[in-house]
Amino acid sequence: MKLFILFYVFLFYAVYGENSTFEKGVTLYNIRAKNSIGLKVDPQYINDAIANFSATSEKSKNRLESDIYLLKCYYFKGKFILQHPKEKKAMFSKGKDLGQELIKTFPNSTGAYYWYLVNLGSWAEEYGIIAAAKEGVADLMLEYSNRMIELDSDYEDGGGYFFLGAAHFKSPYIPFLLSWPNNKKAIQYLTLAYETGEKTATQTVYLAQSLEKEGQKNRAITLLENLISQQFSSYRVVEDFEQHQKAKNLLKKWVS
Repeated sequence: MKLFILFYVFLFYAVYGENSTFEKGVTLYNIRAKNSIGLKVDPQYINDAIANFSATSEKSKNRLESDIYLLKCYYFKGKFILQHPKEKKAMFSKGKDLGQELIKTFPNSTGAYYWYLVNLGSWAEEYGIIAAAKEGVADLMLEYSNRMIELDSDYEDGGGYFFLGAAHFKSPYIPFLLSWPNNKKAIQYLTLAYETGEKTATQTVYLAQSLEKEGQKNRAITLLENLISQQFSSYRVVEDFEQHQKAKNLLKKWVS
């Protein structure tokens, strides 16, 4: 009887400990912008979040969610905390590798695809066009964006549409190698993302740039002026600050 009771006590604390670790990680991730001033971010919260999510066992019921949060954390740390290019590359590579594993293990997880692409896109920006072309980044963006739309077109405010649009906008046209990028399609998909769920700052800046590229400068300017008149999202303070700065810089260039 005592062994029976001890077993269930052990089981209770094991499950409770797993849940507690995961929930603490979520709380820390949600306050990742605490004490931030513009793009100067206190690293404590995201580092502690990574430690908690990394401590979640492989057999935990929260494993998939925990790894998706790790992808979010790797992106945030690589983008807004690490400064040296080598450190940024290493962090986005971790996100890229983990994302690939998640997609293989959970091929129907929209979150795994989305946050893998976030890290992959950031990895490509750090390593450059040639390395990205060798890795087939643009084609992966195209394939996985369509997969996300099939699974859940509303995820992350039309995330699949956004990545499709971003891939068309940012990918270079390379005859016989990469012939599908098309700015008109970029506008089409970025508009779909913009009209799905919340109109995010990142969506707005991308859509404005694609419109300006297509000769629709006045509409692009209006989008950015409306954006910078709005307050930052309480959930994406640092991310929105960065996009507002980009919007202001683009307006200076387009209006002057």
